[in-house]
Parts: sequence; C-alpha cells; structure tokens
Amino acid sequence: MATALCPGSFDPVTNGHLDIIERTARLFDDVIVAVIRNPQKTQSLFDLEERQDMLREVTAHLRNVRIDHFTGLLVDYAKQQGADAIVKGLRAVSDFDYELQMAQMNQRLSGIDTFFVSTSPQHSFLSSSLVREVARFGGDVSSMVPTAVAARLAKLFRSPGPEEA
Repeated sequence: MATALCPGSFDPVTNGHLDIIERTARLFDDVIVAVIRNPQKTQSLFDLEERQDMLREVTAHLRNVRIDHFTGLLVDYAKQQGADAIVKGLRAVSDFDYELQMAQMNQRLSGIDTFFVSTSPQHSFLSSSLVREVARFGGDVSSMVPTAVAARLAKLFRSPGPEEA
C-alpha cells in the first residue's frame, strides 16, 4: 500500500490545492494532507483547526485522503507516517527552483522521494496569498476556491452592516 504525503499551509485551500490532492488520490492508496504553519510566511489568516476543517470538508468525497498536521521537519513526520512519497504541486519554474532544493534535502535526510505534479493550467496563477489579498479587498474568489472556503472568506472579510457596527 503506497502512501503519499501532501504538505502545505493551505491558508486557505484553493482549487489548485484540491486539484493536486484529487490527482494524488488517484495514484496512491493512502494520501495524507498535512497542514503546517510555515514559519517563513506571515501570520496565518485561518488557524490550524480551521484549515484542517476546510480541508476535511472539501476532500470528504475522497475516501483515501486523511487530514493531519505536523510541526518540525517534514521528513521526520513523513517517516513517522510511513509515507512512501512526498507530493508537491508546481505552478511555475520559480516553484521548481525552490522545491527541487527541498526535495533533494528531504531525500538526503530520509530517502523519501518527492513527486512533482504540474498544476492544471486553469489553476496555474492561484496562490493562497493572492486569494487572501483579493478576498480582503472584496474581490470575488468564488471561482478560485471551493464553495465552503469562499463562504468562510466572505464571512471573514464582509463589511459589518449598520446594525452590526
């Protein structure tokens, strides 16, 4: 039974993330989607539990996917979970430059290989940070994120009405 690990901050989960998770679920017997707060990124929009809840909701149709979280080194977590592979989505060459170095370091530390899945063209421009920015300023992100995520973003960033002020 082959197990893949799809790590990320998922703040918030986008349709691009979901595409990579669904495609990974077709190729591996067991998929662990592991949420981490990336210390190199700014403060999270959604807390860890909210991100896990959103992922559970949008992957509920995938019976071989489970949602978890981790701290520390990805490879340590991957070994603890018995992962055979790490799967990362790539949007552009700039992603590859960074991810290749990470994959080589992870392989050196653990012997676990990283598989790169190219993002589907319709999602290649998406990033969680861009979605956050557009939503923060009232833009429509409903075509960029799953419906449940769009609803949470709308609720988070809606302007309070006169009765709420």
